[in-house]
Amino acid sequence: MAKNKKASLKAALSSTQARLKKKKQAEDAAAHKRAKGVTVKEQKSPRRSTVPFKALDKILLVGEGNFSFAVALLQHPPAQLDHFPPANIIATAFDTEEECYTKYPDAEQNIRVLREKGAQVLFGVDATRLEKTSALKGRAFDRIVWNFPHAGKGITDKDRNILSNQVLILGFLRSAERFLVRGPMPQLQPSRKRKRPSSDDEDECMYEDKNQAAGEDGRARGTILITLRNVPPYTDWYACRCCLRNVPKLAKSPPPPRSSSDLPNPHYVLFRSFIFNRSDWRGYEHRMTKGERAHGEGKSGEGGEDRTWEFFLKDE
Repeated sequence: MAKNKKASLKAALSSTQARLKKKKQAEDAAAHKRAKGVTVKEQKSPRRSTVPFKALDKILLVGEGNFSFAVALLQHPPAQLDHFPPANIIATAFDTEEECYTKYPDAEQNIRVLREKGAQVLFGVDATRLEKTSALKGRAFDRIVWNFPHAGKGITDKDRNILSNQVLILGFLRSAERFLVRGPMPQLQPSRKRKRPSSDDEDECMYEDKNQAAGEDGRARGTILITLRNVPPYTDWYACRCCLRNVPKLAKSPPPPRSSSDLPNPHYVLFRSFIFNRSDWRGYEHRMTKGERAHGEGKSGEGGEDRTWEFFLKDE
């Protein structure tokens, strides 16, 4: 009996020591992370990347800068896409070809890659007057994308600068409307992870893109994607005293035309918004509109996140 009792006490002591050892290891790990400025509560599982394209989408890219996003989409698409047909991509820039090479020295190699692969590259394309580009006439796209639009006018007055960028986006939304595929609207599936946000909560992903409705040709209604940095001065575009509206409301409830001769502004539905992870697009390097800075360096654009808003046309 004494021998069994001794063995039992030994086993209990061994179990207690093992438990205390694990607890000590957990405490040491937490202390190490705190020393680095990271608390346990701040640790989050990696966010699943949202890839807003499908393998057979016809895509129009505007305001491409150095064309590195087009190359990333073509040469190094995320695993969800597997392969992307080069002929389905039209990449455009506002600059002339000569201006592009002067502002972005790496653009020439990127453009060479795109052309060799079979993608179409266009210069001198004004995103607010797409209808003026003859090569786009009669075309319809599943996705029209503008990453980090900026008027680049260098206006020092804050309110006027904000307004100029909102007018730019509004012009893009108005012009792009006629180049979207006119299929059935996407089937919007509310995310199971959260309740559907209120109409004022535009800063969250509203829906999961599970199954889109498709027309007879297999194409659902086209969408527009606008990506912006979620830090000042870009967030000021959302809340200016003299502004039009924030980006989602510019699309959903645009102001009336400035004159009777202007076409009415189209109304869009916000499909979703999501984090834009630059690392998903290997080789992509953001360039400033004027060409003098890469990767959003400098005080403008520090911190925060990149976010994409995706819209489709509302039924009238």
